Formats: sequence, structure tokens, C-alpha cells
Amino acid sequence: MASRSYLDIDIRGKVAVLTLSRPDRRNALNEATVEAIDAFFDKPPAEVRAVMLRAEGPHFCAGLDLQEHYELNRGPVEFMRMCQKWHRAFDKMQFGSIPVIAALKGAVVGGGLEIAAATHVRVAEPSTFFALPEGQRGVFTGGGATVRVARIMTPARMIDMMIAARTYDAKRGYDVGLAHELVGEGEAEARALQIAQNAAEHYDITNFGILTGISRINDMSVTDGLFAESLLAGMVMTNPDLRPSLEKFFAKQAPRLEPNENSGK
Repeated sequence: MASRSYLDIDIRGKVAVLTLSRPDRRNALNEATVEAIDAFFDKPPAEVRAVMLRAEGPHFCAGLDLQEHYELNRGPVEFMRMCQKWHRAFDKMQFGSIPVIAALKGAVVGGGLEIAAATHVRVAEPSTFFALPEGQRGVFTGGGATVRVARIMTPARMIDMMIAARTYDAKRGYDVGLAHELVGEGEAEARALQIAQNAAEHYDITNFGILTGISRINDMSVTDGLFAESLLAGMVMTNPDLRPSLEKFFAKQAPRLEPNENSGK
């Protein structure tokens, strides 16, 4: 019997709220849920300009559904194909044109850290903790941690986290980039939604350049990266819709840039 998806979708104007809805299993990701994530980001609703990713219950996501894996008894090729489904779904999140803002709490563990690492802004509550317990369980990461998580926190720290079985609290996760902002308990969703709503008002072409360009340019040589940046800048800066924004700036009607309490911790 096919497994069911545990992804709820709620469209709130320009923002889609995606909810991992399996609290009794700490929102462990089964194959059907990953396929639902892939399907959403493959063809998001036309009105959606940003996404908030949240979770039901006290935990964000405890990772791969090991019960499903055990019961399916996958062979090596089957499991590799399952990993590639995760890669495709999370690539569509990270390299799409829609900002994805995560509200983190409780366990952000294993595959939960892998899906969080594919989002663009991560807001964490004090209850949040990060871990990659694969070493303790005799398994290995398969949802992109060696690429995404290692690039955030450095490969050396990721190896240390796994070998020494370290669990990072919210503050330590913030210090190494696993979270971008720390808020009070129960406040992550409201703050993540606020960021998503603000991002939804950006020009689509600007969000496209930010989300598709920066990570890819980081993989390039300096020369190729600078060339790619000039291509993106040429596309974004010649957008005819930019002119009213510039006119507001010239008229000193644009919002002033000031440090604020939401600039980090």
C-alpha cells in the first residue's frame, strides 16, 4: 500500500505555508512527503511569491522515516534512487525563484537538518537543536547534508558533529550558520511568516537572481563567477519595473536602512 503524504499546504495571499504534519513521529520524512514537496516546488501556484516551512507539534523534523526504510527493505540501487528524490526536491527549493523561510523548533536532526539547509532563511526558537546522528545509528546522510550542511558549517565541523555525536543547541547552531535568527519560544512562525510576506513583495526577477545565482556562483571560479554575476546584474538592473522603485529612492521615499532588533540574534 502506498504511503500517505504528511505535507499540508495553506495559501495565504502571496505566501504558501507548508506544514510537516506528522507530530507523532517528530515529522519524520517518508517517501510520499518528499514527493509532495517535490511536486509543490515543481509547479507552485501562480500567486505564490514566498513560502514559510513549519512543522506541527514540538519538533521541526527528526529526519528520514527509518521505520518505512526498514519495512521496505530497500536494496542499494533503490535507496540511491530514494536519495536522488530528496536531492531533486531540495534542489527545487534551494535553486527556485521562491524564497523559503523555515521556522525551526525542537529537533532539526538528520534529514530534518538537510531540508532546513535547503531553505533560504532559518528562524530558530530556544528549543531548537541540531544533530546528524547517522554515525550512532550506523547509517549515512543521503538527503544532501554532505553538500548543503557541510558548506554551511564547514566539512570539518560536520565530520566532528557526526564522529563526536555532538548536538548543537540553538545558539551554537546560530553561531555556525545553521540558523540565521534567534527568537523567543513560540515566536519563530510569526517571524518566519513576516520575513516571507516581506520577501513576497520583492521583484520576482530580483528574488530569482538572489536564489538561483549566489549559491551557483559560489561553485564557480572567480572569473566565471564574476561573469555570471554581470549576466544576472544585466538582467535584473534593466528590468523596466525597477524604474518606479528608483524614482522613490531619488525622492527619498524609500524605506531607510537602519539596524534593528531583527538583524540577527
